[in-house]
Amino acid sequence: MDIAIDVTAAPQAEDLAVISAGLTDFNESDVGPSGRVPLAVLLRDETGVVRGGLSGTTAWGWLYVQWLFVAEPLRGQGLAGRLLAAAEAEAEARGCHGAFIDTFNPKAESAYRRQGYEVFGVLPDFPVGRRRVFLQKPLVPRR
Repeated sequence: MDIAIDVTAAPQAEDLAVISAGLTDFNESDVGPSGRVPLAVLLRDETGVVRGGLSGTTAWGWLYVQWLFVAEPLRGQGLAGRLLAAAEAEAEARGCHGAFIDTFNPKAESAYRRQGYEVFGVLPDFPVGRRRVFLQKPLVPRR
């Protein structure tokens, strides 16, 4: 079989689907089903407009917080902590025993530490002049 390596900045959705399905099948045969379920916690203003929130997934007993954003006028009010607490409560209800998140923003890192997250890894100069910090927190599953 001849194989070509194709580097692209614009992958087709169906090509990514092949990679995703293949990796999912491999992982499930290796360690079992992930139980992956999306999770979002949204901040809405009085008109229902989303002003921030958290997006992630739960899988293999862990909450992964991929994105956490609070609009500028709402910052400094403890909303990031409330978003994390809500996501953690849902993750615990789903049986998760841990949560993890990453950031390269020093203020976000401080906010996550205040919520009980601890650093378990660092990538220096990601981006240059900063460091990307990976944090985790144990959870108590409720099942």
